[in-house]
Amino acid sequence: MKVLVDVEVEPAALTALRQSGRFEIECIEPPGEKVRPLANAGLAQVEALFCTFPPSNFAEMKAVRWVQIASTGYTQLFGLNLPERGIRATNARGCFDVPIAEWVVAMMVNLARDLRQMVRNQDAQVWDRGAVFQREIRGATVGLWGYGGIGRETARLARQLGLRVHVLTRKGVDAREEVYTVPGTGDPAGVLPDRVFRAGEEMEFLAGLDFLVLALPLTKATEGLIGERELQALPRHAYVLNPARGAIIQEAALLRALRERWIAGAALDTHYHYPMPADHPLWRFPQVLFTPHISGSSLSPRFKERLWDIFAQNLHRFADGRPLLNELTPAQLAGA
Repeated sequence: MKVLVDVEVEPAALTALRQSGRFEIECIEPPGEKVRPLANAGLAQVEALFCTFPPSNFAEMKAVRWVQIASTGYTQLFGLNLPERGIRATNARGCFDVPIAEWVVAMMVNLARDLRQMVRNQDAQVWDRGAVFQREIRGATVGLWGYGGIGRETARLARQLGLRVHVLTRKGVDAREEVYTVPGTGDPAGVLPDRVFRAGEEMEFLAGLDFLVLALPLTKATEGLIGERELQALPRHAYVLNPARGAIIQEAALLRALRERWIAGAALDTHYHYPMPADHPLWRFPQVLFTPHISGSSLSPRFKERLWDIFAQNLHRFADGRPLLNELTPAQLAGA
């Protein structure tokens, strides 16, 4: 099987795959976070592609039957007509669960104790032992809108820290199959939430939260999902954490919620522009923690190891005709 790899190589995993004798693997220098055409004489013979973004001349890949992408989000696959061409696709679900869940916990603690103001006080040599800096998160309620791998690992950590876990999900909570999970993490059996809400119960879900964590992909259905109505439904002491995608929250609604104090604050790792312009108001809100899309820790060595673990397992599964990990459905590939 001819395989083209357009991501950074993990040497040990690549060597193991080549030594199996089952695959002809060609590696090219990845482009970073951009799309470009591939000048490759054998492009038309490639059967499997491992990439972050398919090349702009992907249509020339006439023999490809499976695409593994190096991200959890899969909007880069929209418009490629993969199901119509009989091409299967898998994403990197599971690679990001641990670091993003740790980011969520860090942000909850930092927001609750107003670490940002404590750092300002330190810089200004201000000694302030106010009660606002001494709050704890134990006993608070965290609401996970979405319950995939990131939501499940966040739930596991939250329960260990003594938080109540509420979940809002269209499909309910159950066991997971054929999804990549780092051993010992997450909620494979779906038993951790204290309470589960379903479609139609959004307002009740939001009204009882101290922290709202967005843990769902950006699709046509979720773009702009959180607007003024949803933000006003939160208690005024609640915080919004978005490690998912910026566009899930309507930008104008978020700015108004922060200005008018409908919510206590926010932690944002995904944004409306890349990079965010220096004059954007989100930079200046004192109650906002703002990180540059690093919660997934994609530059961590563990990320690359996990990513190549998914790819290696799926490559063998594909060659054997077995179910793939993290396979995207035709509906998902259509943006549903």
